[in-house]
Amino acid sequence: MALININPTKTTSWKNLQNHFELIKEVQMKTFFQKDNSRKEKFSLNFDEFSIDYSKNRITEETLKYLFELAKESELKDAIDKYFNGDKINETENRAVLHTALRNKNTNEVLVDGNNIMPEIKQTLTKIKGFTKQIVNGELKGYTGKAFTDVVNIGIGGSDLGPRMVVESLHYYKNHLNTHFVSNIDGDHVTEVIKNLNPETTLFVIVSKTFTTQETLTNAETIKKWFLQSASEKDIASNFVAVSTNLEKVKDFGIAENNIFTMWNWVGGRYSLWSAVGLSISLAIGFENFDAFLNGAFKMDEHFKNTSFEENIPVTLALISIWYNNFFDTESEVVIPYTQYLEKLAPFLQQLSMESNGKSVDRNGEKVTYQTGNIIWGNTGTNVQHAFMQLVHQGTKIIPVDFIGFEESLYGNKDHHQKLMANFYAQAEALYAGKTAEEVHLDMKFKGDANKINQLLPFKVFEGNRPSNAILIKKLTPKNLGALIAMYEHKTFVQGVIWNIYSFDQFGVELGKELANKFLT
Repeated sequence: MALININPTKTTSWKNLQNHFELIKEVQMKTFFQKDNSRKEKFSLNFDEFSIDYSKNRITEETLKYLFELAKESELKDAIDKYFNGDKINETENRAVLHTALRNKNTNEVLVDGNNIMPEIKQTLTKIKGFTKQIVNGELKGYTGKAFTDVVNIGIGGSDLGPRMVVESLHYYKNHLNTHFVSNIDGDHVTEVIKNLNPETTLFVIVSKTFTTQETLTNAETIKKWFLQSASEKDIASNFVAVSTNLEKVKDFGIAENNIFTMWNWVGGRYSLWSAVGLSISLAIGFENFDAFLNGAFKMDEHFKNTSFEENIPVTLALISIWYNNFFDTESEVVIPYTQYLEKLAPFLQQLSMESNGKSVDRNGEKVTYQTGNIIWGNTGTNVQHAFMQLVHQGTKIIPVDFIGFEESLYGNKDHHQKLMANFYAQAEALYAGKTAEEVHLDMKFKGDANKINQLLPFKVFEGNRPSNAILIKKLTPKNLGALIAMYEHKTFVQGVIWNIYSFDQFGVELGKELANKFLT
């Protein structure tokens, strides 16, 4: 069954939100805290090793009441049920959306066209497990009998960005294999990756659902040509594997049938890292860690599916995002993880959110009259404080922030971590509280700059009242990273449901490709 089509702007809750917005749009968050000493406690959510503090937002309990009513009027619960049950909610492509089934750890059936897909998912996971063990332990070797030292993932979009982000994020847990990624069709890119590799000890993983993607096939052919300078055609079977549905084209490339890992059309590319597309993740960190990663996502799935909207982390974050996007006209959100490991998280979330919800036509095929989709951007920790945070603090735009921090560092350097987390808390506080003219005046006077007060005071004032969420996680582990990614996946889904758009197609990427082929000709 398809999703129920409801224009959000026609709902009673949307009209209530518009009226409510006019009443509180200029109110300072400080006022909310002064009136309610328990605000932080009321505006916090906890899940497993996650704590979400969303108290530093320009919202009240009344705002949340109307937002949760909007979710109910938009039939979000019905949409969530269909999302997990295998209904073809990707209606424009006549497909189910079941990346959640890839990390499903219960014994329930998941049906697509009446067929239970769980046995084939488990079969593929078993194959990933066995293959990973053989490569990591040196049982499967390259064409000259040497154990593998390097893995090269060849893909683009969801076949590259997701696995790359996870491998880099979980670098602390890596084994002896060195993992590389080739995506861009830029010949300099692929040349830089392979120029220092030994073809005898390098495993190549080609990831392409159709095995026709121009960038991936061009890079794969270039690597194959390089490989054949020192190897023969039959040696391809030892050093190349593929993740694809197009068995014939994969075999024509020279890859052995037992080295082909299947994909399914009910998984979109940007949601596919949980499948065999994540083979490079499993190879990089070992299958046990990959399985823990899946477990974390499954736990977040269960929370999202079974928790009331009022206590539901992805639902709450999505609704607050809609509040800013559609009422404050913010347009963009910044994600700032306070760990260098998550340097690729913002680009990953860009694809997840902007490819999913960058739509201007609703599910009825009509032009929308309201904003959809957010511009997602960001970088890591204190680096951003010396870069774009000037704009976030003192610019003319309101830019909601997700701060992501971890209670424990991985290597245990307490001095560094205390300084890092002091900045995590300070940035949220500075955005919220700002610095008044009176405070600047006193500060300059105290520092002996009284003679510069008239000249510099306006430039040192911070308006404050700028919103943020503080997402605090116990430690960066495979399980917690899985949960974090799943949280953002579900947030994106909720937004798409309420905006009444199709989040799981991506026709917007096709026109440029078509024109590129014409220019190439």
